[in-house]
Amino acid sequence: MDLQYTVTYSQRKSLTITVERDRSVVVMAPLGTSPEKIREVVESRKMWIYEKLQHPQKYDPAPKKEFVSGETVLYLGRNYRLEIQKGTEESIRFQGKLVVTGVSSNRAATLFKEWYITKARKKIIPRVKQHAINLGVTVNKVMISELQYRWGSCTPNDSLNFNWKLIKAPMFVVDYVIVHELAHLLEQNHTARFWNIVQVQVPGYAKAKGWLKQHGDLLEGSF
Repeated sequence: MDLQYTVTYSQRKSLTITVERDRSVVVMAPLGTSPEKIREVVESRKMWIYEKLQHPQKYDPAPKKEFVSGETVLYLGRNYRLEIQKGTEESIRFQGKLVVTGVSSNRAATLFKEWYITKARKKIIPRVKQHAINLGVTVNKVMISELQYRWGSCTPNDSLNFNWKLIKAPMFVVDYVIVHELAHLLEQNHTARFWNIVQVQVPGYAKAKGWLKQHGDLLEGSF
């Protein structure tokens, strides 16, 4: 059976292949790259692609949580108890637990996503700026958004995009993903030089990678 993949063209200088967490294969190619050249590269890396497709980090979304008091909610690597209260105004407050007031079950997913995004912007963006200073690189823009099957991405115009769900992970994992994307501003591909850059900035990055492999599916859980 032929290997299925999608192709995205951009101003990048080199061709890269990514196996997303939903097991889809994406080829990012420079503008003007011929389909024949893309097929040739994909064929040459077929064994590597199949190995990645079987990687334990590839998984299906976690089952939905119940919007009831006593349920646990993940934030910065810890599970906090959910307490639902009646009220006329919608609010989510972090008080050693997640106190939710005036929120109906059909609004819970939307409100929590907004809450997570707000927290992600407050915690991730300043850390991106600090790590960028440490690496001596300049970031055009930092965005927090819905990335579907990626934790972070680096665009050709030196902007970084982070999945809002990343804020559910421990901070050492967040720092690893930040440095991983910043390192792409110095080295596009996952070469030995790339991993050396990450190693210098995040000496324990292997632990963070291991956490994502083992627990990454938990970040997908929602109401």
